[in-house]
Amino acid sequence: MYIDNVKIKIKSGNGGAGCVNFHREKYVPKGGPDGGDGGKGGDIIFETDKNMRTLLDFRYTVKYYAEDGEKGDTNNMIGASADNYIIKVPSGTVIKNAETGAIIADMITPGVQVVVLKGGKGGKGNAQFATPTRQSPNFAQPGQHTKEYEVLLELKTIADVGLVGYPNVGKSTLLSVVSAARPKIANYQFTTLSPNLGVVSIYDKTFVMADIPGLIENAHEGVGLGHDFLRHIERTRMLVHVLDAAGIEGRDPVEDYNQIRTELESYSEELSNKPEIIAANKMDLPDAEAGIEMLKEYLPEKKVFPISGVTKEGVKELLSAVSDMLETLPEPIIYEGTGEILDELVEDAYDIYKDEDVFVVEGSLAERILASVNVNDYDSMTYFHRMLKKHGILDDLRKHGAKDGDTIRFVDTEFDFTE
Repeated sequence: MYIDNVKIKIKSGNGGAGCVNFHREKYVPKGGPDGGDGGKGGDIIFETDKNMRTLLDFRYTVKYYAEDGEKGDTNNMIGASADNYIIKVPSGTVIKNAETGAIIADMITPGVQVVVLKGGKGGKGNAQFATPTRQSPNFAQPGQHTKEYEVLLELKTIADVGLVGYPNVGKSTLLSVVSAARPKIANYQFTTLSPNLGVVSIYDKTFVMADIPGLIENAHEGVGLGHDFLRHIERTRMLVHVLDAAGIEGRDPVEDYNQIRTELESYSEELSNKPEIIAANKMDLPDAEAGIEMLKEYLPEKKVFPISGVTKEGVKELLSAVSDMLETLPEPIIYEGTGEILDELVEDAYDIYKDEDVFVVEGSLAERILASVNVNDYDSMTYFHRMLKKHGILDDLRKHGAKDGDTIRFVDTEFDFTE
């Protein structure tokens, strides 16, 4: 099964929580705070693997979560950072944000790694909050929490030349005689259900040729496997239209050419503007001469090469022309990644509303602040008040009408509002 388009969920690891502890040993009854910091959560890293050809593995596993960092420990011991989660993909995989469609990274070169999500930082232990005036802080920070994302993985074949045409016109046969590729060949439509790649050598030059599965009418609308097929033409530098000049199945090569052009133009302007050469195949069969004349008359401005994939007639001339054209063309397309979700953590957001006589503060920022507080400790509550002021929550409460003595429900804990 050839899979080239999947959606998966990824999440980097949360940071470990800081530790609250005070040093205790014989003859040291009042040791200072020694709670260590939490460890960093694991990153999500994508890596290109030259041994992978499809995205089949991702159909069976759709969630990829990195481990969380470990909690801090006593004696100022920092929690262990989690291992990074490395996700291997085939070369040519484009990673997109499933929600926005923005390209995050284009995985081209084998062995290259791209950090897509960074793990959360570990929280500070109580030793970090000790000051000359606050010598026994009884609170610590939680680790940063990260956000889950859905990403699309799209595999786009990396090749210099794409062979396009209707099913059963001889694309696979042509690839088999010009390279070491051995695609499945049979006399029925859709023998090829996945792109086949072959390295072609002509004189002292080499290039990669891809046998793109046969297109059909309305492929640009997804009819058949249209979108899946057309996706693999996008990176190619040029196209070779393979046409059945003999028309052995009652096909008209001119009509076939126009139909394929319509599908390319309907899919994208980029595909329709790719340079092209015409390969009029099956010249070893009767009526092929009439077909080649029709094509030359209809396409006087195009290079039309009569060939036979069976006898290899005209194949060398075709490859020579392809090689010469490639010399004038830019390298295959590499999509520039936006790094859109790189480094993002759970949003520091909060919301304030009134529930009867109670002012309610909720949201990820509120939860993170409350998690760092020991409500039974004076120093901790002083720190809590300072965090509310720092993030503008106190000012927002005043704007919502909160006054001294009003009840504030902060997530699930209630306090009296004080100026």
